[in-house]
Amino acid sequence: MGKRHAGESHGNTAVEVADFVVVGAGSAGCVLANRLSQNGRHKVVLLEAGGRDLNPWIHVPVGYFKTMHNPGTDWCYRTEPDPGLNGRSLDWPRGKTLGGSSSINGLLYIRGHRSDYDHWRQLGNVGWSFEDVLPYFKKSEDQERGGDDFHGSGGPLSVSNIRIHRELCDRFIDGGVELGLPRTDDFNGAKQEGVGYFQLTTRNGRRCSSAVAFLNPARRRANLEIVTKAHAQRLLIEDGRVVGIVYRRGGRADGEEKVIRVRGEVVLASGAIGSPHILMLSGIGPGAHLRDHGIAVSHNLPGVGQNMQDHLQTRMVFKTKKPITLNDQVNNPVRKVMMGLEYILRRTGPLTMGASQVCAFVRTRPELVAPDIQFHVQPLSADKPGEGTHRFSAFTSSTCQLRPESRGEILLNSPDPTVYPKLIPNYMSTELDCRTQVEGMKWSRKLAATQALAPLISEEHLPGSHVQSDDEMLDAARNISQTIYHPTSTCKMGDGDDAVVDARLRVHGIGGLRVVDASIMPTIVSGNTNAPTIMIGEKASDMILEDATA
Repeated sequence: MGKRHAGESHGNTAVEVADFVVVGAGSAGCVLANRLSQNGRHKVVLLEAGGRDLNPWIHVPVGYFKTMHNPGTDWCYRTEPDPGLNGRSLDWPRGKTLGGSSSINGLLYIRGHRSDYDHWRQLGNVGWSFEDVLPYFKKSEDQERGGDDFHGSGGPLSVSNIRIHRELCDRFIDGGVELGLPRTDDFNGAKQEGVGYFQLTTRNGRRCSSAVAFLNPARRRANLEIVTKAHAQRLLIEDGRVVGIVYRRGGRADGEEKVIRVRGEVVLASGAIGSPHILMLSGIGPGAHLRDHGIAVSHNLPGVGQNMQDHLQTRMVFKTKKPITLNDQVNNPVRKVMMGLEYILRRTGPLTMGASQVCAFVRTRPELVAPDIQFHVQPLSADKPGEGTHRFSAFTSSTCQLRPESRGEILLNSPDPTVYPKLIPNYMSTELDCRTQVEGMKWSRKLAATQALAPLISEEHLPGSHVQSDDEMLDAARNISQTIYHPTSTCKMGDGDDAVVDARLRVHGIGGLRVVDASIMPTIVSGNTNAPTIMIGEKASDMILEDATA
């Protein structure tokens, strides 16, 4: 494939030609743009519907409070009313800027349990066992503590220790040890189970998004073109092969329409919502559903938009007797100014915080071979993540079920690309999911009652100590739980009738097209999804380049 190609005409629209087009500059897309352009032989175009990552709050770790729910940086998706949540709809933030959701997420670096990837391999996905994917995790990583059997050093993605410890967080860890959990400083090493501080994707007190890590070092390459405000409209398909993509410049319905044709492949890296949406708009998906919306079926692929999975968190709030929470600092004007000065002068303090400080991986039943719930502990409280803190002293103990059985779906609302699809999570629709949410809440209460924590707590604010029976706790979970922002699996990898891509992430039945993002996970990983999505981008890059030279 040549480095540059002349343009050609497509009706009245000027057409650019590239070797690879990557659609979406998120956690995986930035990796792809870097790796596919690295050898200098391929012309790569990266399309991003959002703008450049110029908002200063993107780069301050705690800035997710300003970037989530902000239309300038967040798609601001919202789910359909969900029966499992007593009819509530949830906000589903997704990044709309260079770096995608890695530019607005909570910065927590968790890979998941090794059994997650071994399970993918057991499902028939050759090359996706833990031993297969570990080298790609290590390849990306620049671990502050140095490299070892499980960690890399010198990679583009900085992984750092939390720069602030708090009495409340230390007490929570002590409480976990009191209940028999091993104390750990590495949830991504030999053993996941335990309690300790998270590590973050930060570098010198600033966010290390996928754009910072992978795109910034590559952006000056002559063979890489980065196009922002480029909203994908549809894929161009000829004789069963994707030969290009149509997008609108400026991100508006009336923006200028442009075409890029490819000599190699189009790679969708638009996330668990965006990638199936683009496929369906292009006529690739469940045939009857597409026809219902007046879309000609290019390829009937029933699994597109199905199999959707997410981690649902139940956030319990405990008021404290002492003003030792972040609520107290934020609500005090003088202390708030001091926080800002500390960050400006030293790159330390509360502004370097991720979305949570303490993590715990716990088994709710002793017979389980791996943890089934994860704690996210914050020394603050709010009505929901991304909003202002409460006026009183409190902390949040949040648990999420790691392996939900419930499956949701993404459906079209309209054939118009500017109309958001219908998001149907179908939370807590199985008995196991309901039972695990309740057991997570019980664990939060057990921790609150430990000798380490109990002296600090004045009362349980949410859901409240009056909620006691399992039925009452389940109803409370339906009323207060929130997404933990991990939608996955809507373009499932595998060989069955419900699969969308094969083990090399090629879309079944269509040439010249891959999907590379969290949507390809057959089952959701047991932990936060950013690091695994970056790994997927790394592995896919190698496969794409191998196939290009075969």
